[in-house]
Amino acid sequence: MKLRTLVIAALLAGGFVYVTSKSGRLRIPQAGPAASSGQSTRLPDGSLWSGGERSLAAGLSNDELNNIDIYKAAHLSTVNITSTVYKQDFFFNIYPAKESGSGFLVNADGLIITNNHVISGGQKIQVTMADKSRYEATVLHKDPANDLAMIKITPKKQLQALRLGDSEKLQVGQKVLAIGNPFGLDGTLTTGVISSFGRNIRDESNRTLEGMIQTDAAINPGNSGGPLLDSQGNVIGVNTAIYGPGGNIGIGFAMPISRAKAMMDNFQTNGRFKRPRLGVDGAFVTGDLAQALDLPVEGGFLVYGVEPDSPAASAGLRGASRVVYIGNNEVGIGGDLIMELDGRRVDRQDAIATGMARKRVGDSVELTIFRRGRIAKVTVPLSSSTGSEQL
Repeated sequence: MKLRTLVIAALLAGGFVYVTSKSGRLRIPQAGPAASSGQSTRLPDGSLWSGGERSLAAGLSNDELNNIDIYKAAHLSTVNITSTVYKQDFFFNIYPAKESGSGFLVNADGLIITNNHVISGGQKIQVTMADKSRYEATVLHKDPANDLAMIKITPKKQLQALRLGDSEKLQVGQKVLAIGNPFGLDGTLTTGVISSFGRNIRDESNRTLEGMIQTDAAINPGNSGGPLLDSQGNVIGVNTAIYGPGGNIGIGFAMPISRAKAMMDNFQTNGRFKRPRLGVDGAFVTGDLAQALDLPVEGGFLVYGVEPDSPAASAGLRGASRVVYIGNNEVGIGGDLIMELDGRRVDRQDAIATGMARKRVGDSVELTIFRRGRIAKVTVPLSSSTGSEQL
């Protein structure tokens, strides 16, 4: 019995070796004298490498296809902007220097959104399209408070514009894509996620840029002014700044597209842009800190100061009367707590700035405030900004 089993096993093993060697299904490259003597190292099927064709033929993932589709649609609408700035050298000689950045088309007539710092001080602004065609651009408006600018070219052909999305419904973790010209490398795509929002940063002029979107999508010098896109290809932000003086370290910032929308709407209506303002400064408080200040636990924007002759002052809003220390926090108390703006909860640091971005000069805003244990509603007519850092 044992002998019969051994014979059958031997026959099966021999048959397997014979069949696989004939069919070519089992191919094991042999190392030997041919390889060491410089002779051909071809595999039994005549190829010089293994794999390749099968991996290249493999299907792309849905996420990869999404990236490809968005890039194909959006990179044609992303432009390279070069501004010529005349500077003075050590010997007081005037020489032209060039600054570069990115921008994107928002309509087929050649209207382009970019950062103010990309074109600031430029005597001559040149726009290069994805097909390498070049145009001279005219500056329509600059909004330094939001580091935004509108420029215009006169196109020679029909242009493809990007769709503007909604920057008020973003979520941490959602996918974003950035397109621009980092270090002059035009048409560069990077991807990442929204890392946070409502960030306040200071630009090179020490001006506070409020309510910024934070992303880990690689943003480098030259990306400034380019679009930050969602997974549907809609523009949700304008790539503006990076953390630190060097290149990308995974912390970049974009101005919400809602600010650019407000600028364009106001410009279209009035022929120029005026930024509406409220005239308050303060800080967002909530939770334990709000309770420690005898405020509602849901918190809101605690007003520290009210600018004289501002809309907030005219409406009777009140600022802090004194300063106290709660743990490591220096807090001004005695001022109004803004809990809602036009019926929307003030539930994060940039809520006031975001709400004001929807407004135009001449509009009114309804505030729900908490003052000395009571809740009241206040209507505030809005005027234009005087360049103050206040909201």
